[in-house]
This record gives sequence, structure tokens and C-alpha cells, in this order.
Amino acid sequence: MNKKHFALKLLPCRPTFAQDMTPEERSIMQQHSAYWRGLMDKGMVIVFGPVMDPRGAYGLGVIEVDNEEQVHEFIKNDPASKINTYEYHPMLAVIKN
Repeated sequence: MNKKHFALKLLPCRPTFAQDMTPEERSIMQQHSAYWRGLMDKGMVIVFGPVMDPRGAYGLGVIEVDNEEQVHEFIKNDPASKINTYEYHPMLAVIKN
């Protein structure tokens, strides 16, 4: 089966989130990072990390899955989705072999 790629954008709950996270939010974001690393170890995540846009930081990741339903599960199970929101779009990715 051909894998599908999606770009995911994690939108923070407020523009200053990266600068003024509460201790509870920081803990959730640490869990988020561990979650993405675990999926990277399983081959589902190509790249991820914060984008330091001067208009406001956000998270960006590219994932490789079998179908769009997996994207929904991916987001639902991410601890960061408790306090932030996701946008995602299909991506016509060119992957280095």
C-alpha cells in the first residue's frame, strides 16, 4: 500500500504560548514531544518541531500514514490537543530514499 503524507500544524491556544507556558502546559508539551518521538521511532513521523515565526510560534510536523483516519487518531491521542488545536492537509511529499 502506498503511504500518504500529511502536514500538521499545531496552533497554540494563545499567541504568547511559547513564551509564557504555565508549568502544567509545559508538562503537556513535554508529553507531546515524547508522543511525537515515539511515533517517529515507529516510522510515522518524518520531521517535527516548533517554527519560530515572528508573528507567533507554532508546531509543524510531517507524518506518513496509510490513510486519513490515522491522522485523526494521531491528533486525538496527542496530549497537546488538550490545550491547542491542529490543522492538517495532505502533502505531496518528496522523500529521500
